[in-house]
Amino acid sequence: MDWLQLVGAIIISYLIGSISFSYLIGKLLRKLDIREHGSGNAGATNTLRVMGWTPAIIVLLLDCAKGIAAVVIGYQLTGIPVEAGIAAGICGLAAILGHNWPIYFNFRGGKGVATTIGVLATLVFAAALTAGVVAIITIAFTRYVSLGSLLFISGTTLLTAVFTPWLQYPGYYTAFLVIITALSFWKHRDNISRLKSGTESKIGGKSDAKT
Repeated sequence: MDWLQLVGAIIISYLIGSISFSYLIGKLLRKLDIREHGSGNAGATNTLRVMGWTPAIIVLLLDCAKGIAAVVIGYQLTGIPVEAGIAAGICGLAAILGHNWPIYFNFRGGKGVATTIGVLATLVFAAALTAGVVAIITIAFTRYVSLGSLLFISGTTLLTAVFTPWLQYPGYYTAFLVIITALSFWKHRDNISRLKSGTESKIGGKSDAKT
């Protein structure tokens, strides 16, 4: 019965992750499909480019909340107390997958950064906070959101691996974070190519490059 509850929690987490708030807010406020404007990405950064700061912040917070909710579901609703951390990690990953490939929106989603922030902040808060400061500083100086996002996710993974004995994270958290990091780098593969060539769009810029 516990494992049936885990499967149910994973499905619920994926369905929560599949709620595309950038799409819904775009339709509500501007009657537009965010995926057909700007970079074509269903996420907070493209919402900022197309609709401005207030809608973008709302999308960011709601997408983060999806990740937090999924981890809490994994901890609280699976009925597997010994493996609750494993369940939380799997449910968090399910929410990220839902954001990237949402079942409600023809599997056309975003890149999962905000949802990943929610997942990592709930699973490994100290590591995520430290990496988040580095990411924010990077974005402030370079204006590359993609670079800051990748630094945040990979930095959180590295810090979790290095400081697990002191921060008392379960060892398997690092495995989850490696998977999440690999997924993020794959979703950002075009951004990485543009960063290398110097053609990546900057926040506040007017480039139509897909970020």
